Amino acid sequence: MFDTIMYPLEWCVANIMVAWHWMLTAVGLPSDSGAAWALSIVGLVVTIRILLIPLFVKQIKSQRAMQLLAPEMKEIQAKYRGKKDQASKEAMQRETMALYSKHKTNPFSSCLPILVQAPIFFALFRVLNYRIEGVDEAKPIGMLTEELAVEAHDATIFGAKLSDSLIGTWGDGDPAAIIVSIVLIIMMVATTFITQHQITRKNMPASALEGPMAQQQKVLMYALPFIFVITGPNFPVGVLIYWTTTNLWTLGQQYYVIKRNPTPGSEAEKAYKAKQAEKAKRKGQVIEGTSEDVTTIEAPEPRQRQQPKKSGTRSQRKKGSASPNQQPKDSQDKTSADEGEKKDDDD
Repeated sequence: MFDTIMYPLEWCVANIMVAWHWMLTAVGLPSDSGAAWALSIVGLVVTIRILLIPLFVKQIKSQRAMQLLAPEMKEIQAKYRGKKDQASKEAMQRETMALYSKHKTNPFSSCLPILVQAPIFFALFRVLNYRIEGVDEAKPIGMLTEELAVEAHDATIFGAKLSDSLIGTWGDGDPAAIIVSIVLIIMMVATTFITQHQITRKNMPASALEGPMAQQQKVLMYALPFIFVITGPNFPVGVLIYWTTTNLWTLGQQYYVIKRNPTPGSEAEKAYKAKQAEKAKRKGQVIEGTSEDVTTIEAPEPRQRQQPKKSGTRSQRKKGSASPNQQPKDSQDKTSADEGEKKDDDD
């Protein structure tokens, strides 16, 4: 019955991997190379995470709502602290559910991407362990033919097969498989911790960093990496590649969301506002040396052309008369002649 339930997921995982393998070989990678099959697993992650973007958006909104309602949750918990009777417990539960309904969220929404990815993760584990384990044991499924299963089984990345695991190769003494497995386990654990730290420390308001909910987030931040330290040695190299890649995708996706739209009151929002203020300040300095977002530079008023001053009245100008301040030309000539005759008499 379990095989029947898992078969559809295994079929989807195998077909997506083969589709990516076909595209990679079409651009020139050898069909039986470890690079082609490892990148096919990376392509599987890309496909799954693109399909999960709506759930990721819902997860971010749920986490933000849970962070914002933390102060109200603390008030409810303080109200019923120390009350052990059944009526108080039921009342506390009703008020808590009413609070979730008010903010249109619930604690399980933030776990949706992980819950959806868990069956896919397990399906990949089964494909690598049971579908391409060996030539005699290879079981074709979907587009993953026996020939391709053999290629995937023999393909190596840095000397380690995709189906090798740390525990499985430890007794054989295969140094390449051991080193690759350890490096991938360290990367998987580190990216898991950084992802949890990023969302709990940088994108949570101060009010949400205290109380039982904050303690749960803190426990989760340390518990998940510890779980992978214990279970990682059992995972095949291909599964380690898948989980490390999906952690890196989550890290980048969260970084983009936190940078563009941080939670109100969080450290990320303070950094965002400081950056916006600095950007506005630089922009103002370029224009006029002020810190205003937009500086208005007034255009100079157009200079009016001065009209030449006309002498005399309009009637005088029409008759050709001279202005009171200007003597006629004949008078000027006569005056000059009289002055000349007077000068001759003096001589």
